[in-house]
Amino acid sequence: MKLSDIADNAGSRKKRMRVGRGIGSGKGKTSGRGGKGQTARSGVRIKGFEGGQMPMHRRLPKRGFNNIFRLDFAEINLDRLQDAIDNKLIDASATVTAESLVKAGVLRRAKDGLRLLGRGEIKAKLTIEVHGASKPAIAAVEKAGGTVKILAPAKTEEGEAA
Repeated sequence: MKLSDIADNAGSRKKRMRVGRGIGSGKGKTSGRGGKGQTARSGVRIKGFEGGQMPMHRRLPKRGFNNIFRLDFAEINLDRLQDAIDNKLIDASATVTAESLVKAGVLRRAKDGLRLLGRGEIKAKLTIEVHGASKPAIAAVEKAGGTVKILAPAKTEEGEAA
């Protein structure tokens, strides 16, 4: 085996088809786009056009809406919180907030706030500041001797709660 013997597998590198280079190339004249009309032009194509029949996206009924005031909370379960305490990522004696969890690497980002959910169990006595919490989660934290402080949701520009 010599360096000069090393080569790619057959067919692993394929030259791109060069269109519009004469009739002998097999992709000359119209370059594989057929005759005239809209589809022969660049950048113009009717999306969803069904030949005059009412297109599918107009036959289906409209449904629902997007609430522009909806808040997207980062969610954390009790078992993830307990794992972070066991692995010494967060200090159980300090107040646990969304920012402290992001800093510790437990959460990727805080989003619009933090919501505590009740999967798993917690053994540590914690003081947690969250924007929302489920009833089982609050009960589990208080049973372990901790407290859950619910922060007000982020306000919109008009000053009303979202």
